[in-house]
Amino acid sequence: MSWNDVLTMLPELYLTGAICVLLLFDAFAGTRYRSAMHWLSMLALLVTALLVVSAQRAIPATAFSGMYVDDTLAQILKLFSILSVALVFVFSEPYLRMRKMAVGEFHTLTLFALLGIMLLVSAGNLVMIYLGLELLTLSSYALVALDRDSPRATEAAMKYFVLGALASGLLLYGMSMLYGATGTLSLPGIAATLPVTPHQSLAVFGLVFVIAGIAFKFGAAPFHMWLPDVYEGSPSAVTLFVASAPKLAAVGMALRLLDVGLHPLLPYWQDMLAVLAVASLVIGSLVAIVQSNLKRMLAYSTIGHMGFLFLGLSAGTSFGNAAAVFYAIAYVLMSTAAFGVILALARAGFEADRIDDLRGLNQRSPWFAGLMALAMFSLGGVPPLFGFWAKLLVLQSAIGAHMLWLAIVGAFAAIISLFYYLRVVKVMYFDKPAEDSALLVSSDASLRWVLSLNALALLALGVFQGPLLDWCLRGFGG
Repeated sequence: MSWNDVLTMLPELYLTGAICVLLLFDAFAGTRYRSAMHWLSMLALLVTALLVVSAQRAIPATAFSGMYVDDTLAQILKLFSILSVALVFVFSEPYLRMRKMAVGEFHTLTLFALLGIMLLVSAGNLVMIYLGLELLTLSSYALVALDRDSPRATEAAMKYFVLGALASGLLLYGMSMLYGATGTLSLPGIAATLPVTPHQSLAVFGLVFVIAGIAFKFGAAPFHMWLPDVYEGSPSAVTLFVASAPKLAAVGMALRLLDVGLHPLLPYWQDMLAVLAVASLVIGSLVAIVQSNLKRMLAYSTIGHMGFLFLGLSAGTSFGNAAAVFYAIAYVLMSTAAFGVILALARAGFEADRIDDLRGLNQRSPWFAGLMALAMFSLGGVPPLFGFWAKLLVLQSAIGAHMLWLAIVGAFAAIISLFYYLRVVKVMYFDKPAEDSALLVSSDASLRWVLSLNALALLALGVFQGPLLDWCLRGFGG
């Protein structure tokens, strides 16, 4: 280990130290300083983001013999992961306070998950990928089970844990096959060895298991069984986190494994991703139509969105990869806005997680109804919102890779998805509220302001999407 290695990994090392300090603070300060825990966590995120920004460099840097890579792609995914976690903390603070849930555990576990994301998107080695992935997933299991008094949360956590352990085992088995075929754990080393190895069939065999592990972490069909139950059963604050930052981690993991390490096997994994994209688009779009629970509907819509992400990844080109990163960022901002409105409406004993709970929201709070409508229209891909450009770019990348049939499937899925997004808008604007409705809007000022900025950013980034797209393209030499 050298001093250069420490400087290269400074954001992760700082975040690790900050989490340890927060753990000690929570253990000794008790419940009297709940608000201090929130603001200290936000301060830790701010300093981590500043360290990531200050580390930007013209050429990629490596640390610990290439196990850790700091490049433009990693910086993009880290910054938006930090932003999404900051949004989670702001939106969740009133929710946690009203339910008297464990604030300290929520913040420290979420920060541990963020640390796993940052390690995962900077991985240059199979061991680092698995280390970051397990840090993220183990923290997520505990977060889902955070509400100990809820049988639904416990059941969701058990399903998530069992299926997640199975997927991790599949991924690890696939990695062992790749190591057996190439004799190296380094991703660039694997890419250099694959064209000349006599064990390429073994590598292709391992690739199948790696793709299965990636698909599970995305929540793509047919590995989506855990996603609707976790979204519905988790506390809404935890659902907000599960629906946002881990998607950026999944994109980073897929790009590191497939584009960096397994690019010589492009003809094999391209077809696999295309099949997963079609399955996710069809299942996500059709099953979401019949859902009455808003969180469950958003879960199935997430499956459809992961299908669009695979459209970009399956192209196997620099533009397709940039489009996938752009789409992941768009999805995270759209998802945080939608779940942020749910958290703004939730109260103790009332989750606001059914579509009918939004009936007549426009009559009670036109502003929040407008924010939810912006999120729904953007998720549906209505121009000129952010989601429209994200869908357009991944469809364009599929066409550019001579997969017109896949782009057509994606276009039809986008049209179908408009139905259930417009249904939410219809309920808010055209249905009368029930007389016994418990719908009230949060009075928390920070939540209102940040949620408004989040939703309005969907419109602003839709109009001025060029700089973000250029940044994503620079991550792949474009």
